[in-house]
Amino acid sequence: MTPARRPRGAARPLREAAAQDAPDLFAAGGDAVSGRQAAAPSTRAAVRDDVGRDADAEFGADVLPVAPGESPGSAVSVATITQTVKDVLEGAFPPLWVRGEVSDFKQHRNGHWYFSLRDQEASLRCVVWSRDTRRIPAAPDEGMTVVALGQVTVYAARGDLQFTVRAMDAVGDGLWRKAFEQARARLERDGLLDPARKRALPFLPRRIAVITSRDGAALHDIISVTRRRNPLVELVLIPAAVQGEGAPASLCAALDRLEAWGGADVAIIGRGGGSREDLWAFNDETVARRVAACSIPIISAVGHEVDVSLCDLVADWRAPTPSAAAERAVPVLDDLRREVRTLARQLHTAAHECVREGRRRLEQGSRRLAQDARRLVERRRLGLEGLAGQLHALSPLATMSRGFVAATTPAGRLIASAGAVAAGDEVHLRFRDGTAVTQVQSVMLQASGTGGEAVDADLVNGQE
Repeated sequence: MTPARRPRGAARPLREAAAQDAPDLFAAGGDAVSGRQAAAPSTRAAVRDDVGRDADAEFGADVLPVAPGESPGSAVSVATITQTVKDVLEGAFPPLWVRGEVSDFKQHRNGHWYFSLRDQEASLRCVVWSRDTRRIPAAPDEGMTVVALGQVTVYAARGDLQFTVRAMDAVGDGLWRKAFEQARARLERDGLLDPARKRALPFLPRRIAVITSRDGAALHDIISVTRRRNPLVELVLIPAAVQGEGAPASLCAALDRLEAWGGADVAIIGRGGGSREDLWAFNDETVARRVAACSIPIISAVGHEVDVSLCDLVADWRAPTPSAAAERAVPVLDDLRREVRTLARQLHTAAHECVREGRRRLEQGSRRLAQDARRLVERRRLGLEGLAGQLHALSPLATMSRGFVAATTPAGRLIASAGAVAAGDEVHLRFRDGTAVTQVQSVMLQASGTGGEAVDADLVNGQE
């Protein structure tokens, strides 16, 4: 609770008059926050004892009640303290403008905005209620420098100091965003953001290197996902600091170790979610260039899906979370087995179909070949028959069938002229159906120039 304010000019109780230099923290007046010096506990106790005895004697012991919180019996609740501090702060500070850089901006589903305003020395938690967001043209970006009008207050439920923003204007781009955009421009100028330079990830890696904190949640998420999807894949941790001043150097050293080892098929670099400051090591330009220069394909998994770092931009593949990186790198073993079985069935079916198709084509070819052979044989037969007819017409046997004979010597030599024989020679006469042996009795030669007249001669028949 908050004690009631005392009206101006009212007489103060005896205890308060005796302790006039000690401010009352439970009064809503401004003396407690305006810098008045509080009396030391020993002085207050002495004044109370001296004045209290006189007051007890004059007015009675029950005139001076114990102030809240001055004894164990009058201890106040935590809610009373936080609510009293809230009342004191809101009464002491009027609405004012604050300049700072936006950090850890989050837009709640109920429409409220939560973020921090920070400078080089301090950070102040801020909230913009949904009813006030309508007066602000757009939500501020991470790293943007703004001036915000609001009220300093305390979130009583947790006792946190916060700044309730009612209006906001941007001032420049902010230090974080400016540094990020400058580094990104240099990387893009060197061609490190070109999608054409990104390499394909291996389909079935046997060994995966993980560059992250040894104690971070990201490592446990990657291990859990990998074991669930394919326990045959080996994970190798290359520990590195992922936040703080030494994190960029630690990440570069881990990438150098990965490159020198060269035993990984793919690597995952990243960490879980955090503030902009926590993730800033992955926006270091040196780290981004080491990632781009690594000969091993790299998956970058920094923060959550809304967090985009320079390492995400230069890596071969960007995962929104470490768990998603493990899911991308590791195929499900059961799915692979089902795929292999499916492919085996398809291969068997295709082979059977190929054999059946080959047999069908072979049978068709055999039939066509047989038909072609028959047609060829028929054409050749007809051709041979024609030649045989021609040969038969020219054959001596065909001539003999018309009454002609062929004369030969006993040795079988054809006698083509009458001048080739003499009287007394044995001549064989070959008929169509047999041979007769004769002896030449005389020879009659046709005289040249006689017009075909023959010389008389007698031919004596011989025995058949």
